[in-house]
Amino acid sequence: MIRRFGTPPEAERRYIRRPGAYVVLLQGDDMLVTREDRSDVGIAPEFQLPGGGIDPGESPIPALHREVMEETGWTMASPRRLGAFRRFVFMPEYDLWADKICTIYVARPVRRFGPPLEDGHTAIWMPRDQATRLLANVGDRHFAQRARF
Repeated sequence: MIRRFGTPPEAERRYIRRPGAYVVLLQGDDMLVTREDRSDVGIAPEFQLPGGGIDPGESPIPALHREVMEETGWTMASPRRLGAFRRFVFMPEYDLWADKICTIYVARPVRRFGPPLEDGHTAIWMPRDQATRLLANVGDRHFAQRARF
């Protein structure tokens, strides 16, 4: 059984399963997070671990590399799986209720190639304790606190 964080599912609601890969990127005492602000599609500004959905036919690690580049402009190396959790949430950009299966990794950032490729994202380095406090969901905070290299 995968641990659940956040609001419990509503019995009468239909959820679509959405697997995703996310990463705690550590460099010394700092952590790289993404700030997403997509108010135009109903997403309030929030700090998140870089990562996102695994496309059909895609494996988790290639998806993670792709998402990190899209959301931060950075490459990463040596991802190591920390664990997984579930969240039941509404995704306004897709207009659907999702059963998100979030697999969390820890990795080292390697090189910045430029700004994030995905609209509405800003990559921000900050002290790890501050970043952990600012992460928008409790599952991300749980794994960020426990991540070690």
